[in-house]
Amino acid sequence: MNEWFNKWRAALWRARSWRVALFVLALCASVPLLDHLFPPPLQRAQTVSAVVLDRHGVVLRVFPVEDGKWRLKAHIEQIDPAFIEALLAYEDKRFRAHGGVDFLALGRAGLSLLTSGRIVSGGSTITMQTARLLEPRRRTLGAKIVESLRAWQLERRFSKDEILELYLTLAPYGGNLEGIRAASWAYFGREPDDLSPDQIALLIALPQSPEARRPDLRPANAVVARERVLSRLAEAGIFAADLAAESATYPAPARRAFPDSAWHGAEEAVRRAADPDNILTTLDFALQQNVEALAARATGPAPGEVQAAIIVVDIASREVRALAGSASRESAGGWIDLSNRPRSPGSTLKPFIYGLAFDDGVATPQTRIADAPTRFDSYQPNNFDGAFKGEVSIAEALQHSLNIPAVAALDAVGARRFAAALAFAGADLSQPLTAEDDTGLAVALGGAGLTLRELALLYAALGDEGRARPLHWLHAETEIAELPPTPLMSAQSAREIVQILTQSPAPPGRMPAFLTQEAPRIAFKTGTSYGYRDAWAAGVGNGYAVVVWLGRADGAPRPGVTGRDGALPVLFNVYDAIARATPAPFSAPTLSAADNLDHAPPPLARFARQNLAPRILFPPDQAEIWQDAAHGSFTLAAEGQGRLTWYVDGATLTPNVLGDAVWYPPEPGFYEIAVADSAGRTARVKVRVLAP
Repeated sequence: MNEWFNKWRAALWRARSWRVALFVLALCASVPLLDHLFPPPLQRAQTVSAVVLDRHGVVLRVFPVEDGKWRLKAHIEQIDPAFIEALLAYEDKRFRAHGGVDFLALGRAGLSLLTSGRIVSGGSTITMQTARLLEPRRRTLGAKIVESLRAWQLERRFSKDEILELYLTLAPYGGNLEGIRAASWAYFGREPDDLSPDQIALLIALPQSPEARRPDLRPANAVVARERVLSRLAEAGIFAADLAAESATYPAPARRAFPDSAWHGAEEAVRRAADPDNILTTLDFALQQNVEALAARATGPAPGEVQAAIIVVDIASREVRALAGSASRESAGGWIDLSNRPRSPGSTLKPFIYGLAFDDGVATPQTRIADAPTRFDSYQPNNFDGAFKGEVSIAEALQHSLNIPAVAALDAVGARRFAAALAFAGADLSQPLTAEDDTGLAVALGGAGLTLRELALLYAALGDEGRARPLHWLHAETEIAELPPTPLMSAQSAREIVQILTQSPAPPGRMPAFLTQEAPRIAFKTGTSYGYRDAWAAGVGNGYAVVVWLGRADGAPRPGVTGRDGALPVLFNVYDAIARATPAPFSAPTLSAADNLDHAPPPLARFARQNLAPRILFPPDQAEIWQDAAHGSFTLAAEGQGRLTWYVDGATLTPNVLGDAVWYPPEPGFYEIAVADSAGRTARVKVRVLAP
């Protein structure tokens, strides 16, 4: 009987052992599965402030995260090694050795609690503190267990340096500051790459009690806590005792503002960047500062109403070196990026009209063209000053920004084709022309919208022999730099246009560049939109394209302010700033033998409007004409292609035996006179006939 019982008990024990073994095996197998199903929450560490850098690594602007906190991602290689050494000596001596939980430290903390009746030292490792920062909980025994498990998960996934980076990204430093970089910028005004002993001690002390020790609110508490950390670090041999004693006497630092230069350029960089951490842009900090100052001064005596926008583009790389989207955020519309809002470009598009006309073979720089009252169907432009210069060369017409020749050239090129060429290059007019549009020629004088950035793209193409490329904002945008260029005009035409613009009249107070040795030669063009709403100046020189805009954000007029008077002096000041930073003189393009600016070939000696709609020369539109008592007739005159047919109030007018259109008004009154060519194109005028 006993023998049977012993056998039965042995069998039962073996079965239980197998169950225990299976349970242990199942538990071991489930740990990786649970770890996979319930990973540590890393969202807070991945949601970091965007830090925008200039091309040399200088911080331009820092953005808070959505909840208003400043949380800058930490990089261990960019933090003072002395701080890392002091942090580990103070917080977690065995950090490099334990697996996330330091059982020796936990035992020591528990023993001190039993012997003294209070918490003398904590047992949390830096890894456990990181777990608590990732997933905040009330400090309970259950929370400590969860932190230990999370710490184990973190140790499985990350290296020790990566865990340190997580901790130094999330550690609280009071108020809305999280992470060592945010604290260093807020209290010291720079990166934590070279810290003094007092700064190191303060950055170690703050996360232990961030609100009670805030230097900006409770400076006395901050000084006491810093002194305590310095003393312990001196005891540990991290700092010399006398150095620690001296550092303890320094006052608590005040809080500083985060960098906020390149306000709108930084926003564009963040919009384009895939990762918000340390966005390396093409902007240049020194030039950006100068451009922002020039934009602020450009608003003149009414800074509350007037805004300015400036862009500087490196022509060779198309990299944006500086951008001021507004003059001041304190002025109306200052928060808006006005460099990216369509405005009327005034006469700044005229160089591109003439460039395409050169390409089409309808004109050269020395082609003579009439600057006289001219009607283009229902559109009759006038010059800005209301005067006309008669016959001038195309070069003179461009240099003096004459309107009639520019509209005539656009008429020959075709307004729709011109708009398509700009759009193909990357500058899409905000009011595209349609097949029914008969006022498209107004584009020559600013009758469509274009942004400052698009205009900069066009002028950069002009300075690069007519080759258009997108603007380049980020150092990482290598694919943009490698894009093939889009031809806007031929290299020869671009060189001719630049050569013409370098000879434009210098602004008041400026000596012409050809009379000085060191001044950069700038090919520039100004523009003023209808009603004095926009004042422009755009230029190419010293390897850079620069565009300046002045106006009101709401589009209200500024009577009397022109591009030449308002924007052009700012343009030259920007080039002065560029010359100080990059003193490489700009040389005008070298012209080939075919690029003769002195003489036009005989067929192009005078500009002829080819295949144009008819134009009534007499009587002019809205004229009042007296009927001759003796004859009672008028001889109508028009120019056009082929046979012309006349109509008066819709009735055909039969020419006389000589082929002249002689009209006998039956009585005084109002009449509509029309003429049509063989292609069906018409022109109309309305006149009033008065009795003798």
